Amino acid sequence: MSVSVTLKQLEALYWIAKLGTFERAALRMNTTQSAISKRIQELEAASGIAIFDRSLRGARLTERGEYLVAIATEMLATHDRIMELKADRTLPLRRLRLGVTELTAMTWLPRLVSALQESYPALVLEPEVDMSRMLYERLLDETIDLVVIPEAFATPEITALRIDEVENAWMARPGMIETAGALHLSELAQYPVLIQGGRSGSGLYFSKWLKSEGIAFEKFISSDSLTAMVGLTVAGLGVSYVPRHCFQPLVNEGKLSIIETHPELPLVPYAAMYRNDRPSTIMETVARLAARVCDFSGQFQF
Repeated sequence: MSVSVTLKQLEALYWIAKLGTFERAALRMNTTQSAISKRIQELEAASGIAIFDRSLRGARLTERGEYLVAIATEMLATHDRIMELKADRTLPLRRLRLGVTELTAMTWLPRLVSALQESYPALVLEPEVDMSRMLYERLLDETIDLVVIPEAFATPEITALRIDEVENAWMARPGMIETAGALHLSELAQYPVLIQGGRSGSGLYFSKWLKSEGIAFEKFISSDSLTAMVGLTVAGLGVSYVPRHCFQPLVNEGKLSIIETHPELPLVPYAAMYRNDRPSTIMETVARLAARVCDFSGQFQF
């Protein structure tokens, strides 16, 4: 039968090492010296370590005994932190590495940061903006904790909580495309087309959809950056798909016009993603908070 190591044994060892004698440790722990001695004997039996050098007078630790004291100190400190959770009802968040794409950064990221700071004042937040594929790979590598990206990737160890769907529309510089009605997607091929690249979640999503519709653009410019795509479109260098509501102000200002097409572009699902193979409910809580505050309809929302 195996013998277990207990916190009482480790506590006895800690106080003997700290106070110098079994007697002082017994007084500190409000027990008898014989009880302290028994705990040390049990600890030696469980660990297989001769903790004290009994050839010398006093409580002299062996080299391995000193190492065991260091371990006992760490375990007792961990125990104290666990017990502190009982008194502190706030969620013990220290750092959150949050990854988002350009669209979230230019719309509701400020709102999310404000909500997180309000809910978790002690939180150290590290928001990062990058391409969807890069953020997803970092989530797999565990160098980031939670990402908000289009649902273009899936693996069993990642949970994806859908938070919203984004409507996109084809847009061009006013006057570039003259049409009385909706264009078929194949008709766009006569114009320079601006599309998002393979590192963009939206780019991957639309690439698969266009392929399923049998549409292939021979003349196109590919950019992973949404900001670059919008800038090139405003400059009249091509027609592109961009989030309709986010960039409606450019339409209102006469810098862009919406090109109606059939079939219409599908909605792009966005999700808050986190690893599900780690014992934590914190990420699920943050993901649900993101779902509650997300809003892709306007820029820089607070």
